[in-house]
Amino acid sequence: MPYTAEISRANPTCLVFLVDQSASMSDPIGGEVPQQKADVVADAINRLLTELSVKCAKEEGVRDYFHVAVIGYGATVASAYGGTLAGRDLVPLSEVADHPARSEDRTKKVPDGAGGLVETAVTFPVWMDPVARNGTPMCRALSYAEQLVSRWLAEHPGCFPPIVLNLTDGEANDGEPTGPAAAIRAQSSADGPVLLFNLHVSDGGGTPVTFPDSDASLPDAYARQLFAMSSQLPAHMRSYAAQLGHTVGDSRLRLQRRDHLGDRVP
Repeated sequence: MPYTAEISRANPTCLVFLVDQSASMSDPIGGEVPQQKADVVADAINRLLTELSVKCAKEEGVRDYFHVAVIGYGATVASAYGGTLAGRDLVPLSEVADHPARSEDRTKKVPDGAGGLVETAVTFPVWMDPVARNGTPMCRALSYAEQLVSRWLAEHPGCFPPIVLNLTDGEANDGEPTGPAAAIRAQSSADGPVLLFNLHVSDGGGTPVTFPDSDASLPDAYARQLFAMSSQLPAHMRSYAAQLGHTVGDSRLRLQRRDHLGDRVP
């Protein structure tokens, strides 16, 4: 069965996050709290990198189960890392954990032990900042990711297949993205094809659409196109999503989310 390879220090895999940084990402995101899309997406990526580092941490430090790239696309298509990691693509997770660009003091609501919530100060590492300018060169970004995973697979032919997650709010303005998306999905390790997922960041209101098994419930042509570009979700990922409380189907399941980003991107 595909997607069964162990992810270990001896056999790591890679994660590539493609982040839309076009001018429209300055628009407010759909939902109750007014926030710019770029701010919410940057916070989600920074939070995810923190959680990934914590989950891979052992007594001796963070283990390099993953190499991670964060690629922004807008005015340019390039690494979105700041600080020491600026300009780098796939970075071992231990180096990511050790080198945020900076840390910010923030507040977080936690249980107070009496059924309520209380605000507490937390340190929030920041690897990438929100950016919103110029157009949406999604085709170039997808081709960039295809090159990254191709080089990775040449060096790690037996790895768990790389995962590419594209976070965007709309339409590519540099061509038709289905071709570059198909080129990513055509790449494969001995354990199965590369996985490409898309997360649609919408400025519309309403209930978020999560893990649809068809495009019938999707709100517009952009969302339907992203659905068609995405990989099917492997069985063990469906099980994990169900454990997190998501309703998942059994056929043609693909990753799609709109209106807001939660604390986790499965």
